[in-house]
Amino acid sequence: MTDTRIVVIGGGIVGTAVAHHLATTRSGASITLIEKERELAAHQTGRNSGVIHAGVYYPPGSLKAEFCRAGGEKLTAFAKQHGIEYRMCGKLVVATDESELPALRRLVARAQANGLAVQEFSAEQAREREPNVNCVAALYSPSSGIIDYAEVTRVLAREAGRAGADLRLGTTVKALHRKGSQTIVATDSGDLVADVLINCAGLHSDRIARLAGLNPHSRIVPFRGEYFELTPSRAELVHGLIYPVPNPDLPFLGVHLTASIHGGVHAGPNAVPALAREGYDWRTINPRDIGESLTHPGFWKLARTHAGSGVGEIRRSLSRKRFAASLATLVPGITEADLVPAPAGVRAQAIDRNGKLVDDFLIESAPGQVHVLNAPSPAATCSLQIAEHIAGLVPNS
Repeated sequence: MTDTRIVVIGGGIVGTAVAHHLATTRSGASITLIEKERELAAHQTGRNSGVIHAGVYYPPGSLKAEFCRAGGEKLTAFAKQHGIEYRMCGKLVVATDESELPALRRLVARAQANGLAVQEFSAEQAREREPNVNCVAALYSPSSGIIDYAEVTRVLAREAGRAGADLRLGTTVKALHRKGSQTIVATDSGDLVADVLINCAGLHSDRIARLAGLNPHSRIVPFRGEYFELTPSRAELVHGLIYPVPNPDLPFLGVHLTASIHGGVHAGPNAVPALAREGYDWRTINPRDIGESLTHPGFWKLARTHAGSGVGEIRRSLSRKRFAASLATLVPGITEADLVPAPAGVRAQAIDRNGKLVDDFLIESAPGQVHVLNAPSPAATCSLQIAEHIAGLVPNS
């Protein structure tokens, strides 16, 4: 019997976790991972805050809520097994004035409904954890932490390779063709035959889906998240993770302060429209990417709905002083002089045709295919659980 040939597109943490899971659990399968960059974790995975999320924010019953707790447990177990450094430093979500208390308490109730051991802290209790924080009350999540997701991805890839997976870096998909029950994957280094195609292409996942013959109802619209770091002399202001109470109408969590597993403190990110799917600054412009965003009817509906907040994000992007002022609502005393630029990230955010941000993970199947069409944060935390879920959609023979 011929081995099942499984081709995974995308070498971020989700695609690599899928390849690892299948390589280590499916003895009768041939696993090939394709990544267009010459290194793994080059985009979303390697350009984030490195936070292990507990699942505080997500509606009960959602995939994010279901996967986050189990995924975090799998992630930390994998890290322990392979000597990857991580730290469960805890998270404070802080209400900085009385008007935010109802939203904070709804968040506490949601987290508890998800089975999380969170607590509502008084301002005094919060300052026992973070002496410099500004708040009237806070949610405390002890099961939140920090890790280096690029390192996790590299270890997943190493173990997948040891289990027999073929990892092909610097390989770009040019076309996909159906041939009977199989998919022919045409790349710039030759064709592959896939009995099962798994699309984990992140920023390009909707394009891969269309190449494969699907017509997704959503489209990826890229949002850049810009980061700073606190100067070394000011890093002592933050011990763990400090977040604002989020706007319930947006999937973005607002600028926040996060300790790094390698030392120092990340500040950000904001959320501004990117002018390219891999546009990490205002200078990087891709006409095709812009055109696809502007011709998607959902983009204009979203823009009208969130025009005010969008303008505010752009103004903050263009002014370090405004960025610092947002951070100072969480930790007073932070000024623009305390910030140094750090690498930006781009969030692959799916938007449907009605202008709604797809808030949950979106995974669609077709005969011989699985497509991950929306996997923004907390996908890195959930990656091993997402991989297990996807494996359940792939026949054993």
